[in-house]
Amino acid sequence: MKNYVNYHVLISHSPSCLNRDDMNIQKSTVFGGVRRVRISSQSLKRAIRTSDYYRQHLGEPSVRTRELGRFLEKCVRALNGRFSEELVSRAIKALSGKESVADDTEADAVAPWIVAEVAKLCELIEAAEREGRDLGKLFKQISKDGTELRKSIGQAVDIALCGRMATSGLMMPVDGALAVAHVFTTHAVDSDIDWFTAVDDLVTDTGGSGAGHLNTQEFSSGVFYRYASLNLRQLQENLGGASRERALEIASHVAHLLATVVPSAKQQSFAAHNLADAVLVTFGDMPVSLANAFENPVRANGERGFRTPSLQRLLKHWRNTRQAYELDDSARLFALDDLPTEGEPARLPTLSALKEWIAQDGRE
Repeated sequence: MKNYVNYHVLISHSPSCLNRDDMNIQKSTVFGGVRRVRISSQSLKRAIRTSDYYRQHLGEPSVRTRELGRFLEKCVRALNGRFSEELVSRAIKALSGKESVADDTEADAVAPWIVAEVAKLCELIEAAEREGRDLGKLFKQISKDGTELRKSIGQAVDIALCGRMATSGLMMPVDGALAVAHVFTTHAVDSDIDWFTAVDDLVTDTGGSGAGHLNTQEFSSGVFYRYASLNLRQLQENLGGASRERALEIASHVAHLLATVVPSAKQQSFAAHNLADAVLVTFGDMPVSLANAFENPVRANGERGFRTPSLQRLLKHWRNTRQAYELDDSARLFALDDLPTEGEPARLPTLSALKEWIAQDGRE
């Protein structure tokens, strides 16, 4: 059975500014000697884990914060009387390595927290005190093994997918199962500048003129390549020993999320709510990016733009890589374009059919 699911997504965004830097300029990168517009992997992953689809199919995401006092309040509300506030506070202190959890207490860094993990530690503390066991020995055992606590991580799929860094306390580090690349355009991009104004209604009502606010916003459009690779065995481990079937179910939802979720920046101004034009998914023995299909930037194909030549380039590079490295992978393609394909990869008519193929372990 193949361990890696590789996702290759092409999505054409209409004029937009989906990810900005500290200078309010679109994030970009130079690849193949030309400027490309970029969307950071952090931006895309946040959009995914906060999406309605994620909550509907994968549950509540982790809570990312360094504000321990506020997290304590959230835990107390979520646990709804299962444990005293004092016990919840002790559990959070043990996980964070902090001596107190006051309103102004901050963790060493922003970290993903799981309410279920706090609850599990509360249970372990209660059981130890009931049995008269030393809490110091309990915490030492958790630091050494932590199997019982690790099982609760499976209730926050975003941590199982993206991982977690932890440097203090009982919070356990998690090696992420999903690697997500920065998204970039398949072609060179020259950005445009929108010079905009905000009119003061009360000034104009009295016969005045001029704007109450003036500013500029960089924006552009383009065909973007999204790539991610999912390590199924790592995902199973992170989920506390889940079945391959459960990992494949999550893998199918990842395909949906990569094809449909768009970062929310400036969407009220640009409404670039575009869905993927093509999704190529492969099952293989290792992660393989097809980013180099676009190292030589795509040129527009006459009046057909960048969408069709980008898909042609992606499929050609996949076939060449597969042949040159004798990759024994299976693949399926979902695409809106009616571009004819020769042999592999076989095409599926809908995104739902592609998700079903993934969930069935790459079998029809």
